[in-house]
Amino acid sequence: MTSSELVRCERDGHVARLVIQRPEVANCLSFDTLTQMRAHVADLSRDRGVRAVTITGAGDKAFCAGADLKERATMPLERVPLFVQSIRALMDEVEALPMPTIGAVNGFAFGGGTELLLACDLRIAADHAQLGLTEVTLAIIPGAGGTQRLPRLIGRAKAKELILTGRKITAAQAQAIGLVNDVVPGAQLSARVAEVAAEIAANGPLAVRAAKRAVDRGGEMPLLEGLRYEFECYETILPTKDRVEALTAFREKRKPQYRGE
Repeated sequence: MTSSELVRCERDGHVARLVIQRPEVANCLSFDTLTQMRAHVADLSRDRGVRAVTITGAGDKAFCAGADLKERATMPLERVPLFVQSIRALMDEVEALPMPTIGAVNGFAFGGGTELLLACDLRIAADHAQLGLTEVTLAIIPGAGGTQRLPRLIGRAKAKELILTGRKITAAQAQAIGLVNDVVPGAQLSARVAEVAAEIAANGPLAVRAAKRAVDRGGEMPLLEGLRYEFECYETILPTKDRVEALTAFREKRKPQYRGE
């Protein structure tokens, strides 16, 4: 890793791992960090060999503290809108990745850190982690999707409570309201995230991507329209070689070998 490598992208088989490499400043998002992370996400979006992506921060204290406020304080006023657009774009691009994403919450995740987690499909947290959309305590609002994604995930009333108070909550509290999927001891976080990623990657990759599309896009539609969209997603799988391989492997009582075809 070079000193300029602010975001590391690792690959283990069909699973990719993005790591924000700024533990000395709580893995906060500077302009250069955003640029590097968006470049990695763009590469992953085109990689049909990647079946799951995990996102975390370096160290065990912070997942991501959100925007780099020290950089923002010295940023020329005309550059601020570009920075805000870039951080919003990162969240949208993470959410739009065709393969499932898992946020590994290895420490506190405040402001844009929680917004980054909201853009992930699943969230698994260490038991010492804390989360919160804390922007109003700094006289701003969540500007990278937090006001829209959090209510859709946990409900409007609870989301308003957290957003309007700027409250920080524990990993256990986040799990209780559905903000995170699982909580494990910190020492077990990496192994648990890798286990879930491998479980996803073992399935038919085209089917997993189609299922994600059906949930994400269909969930925003009225029920009947969503059901039609689900069937459209299902139809894309019917002519695939993987579907035939699954049936053949079942008949032959062996593990299927999916190739994403």
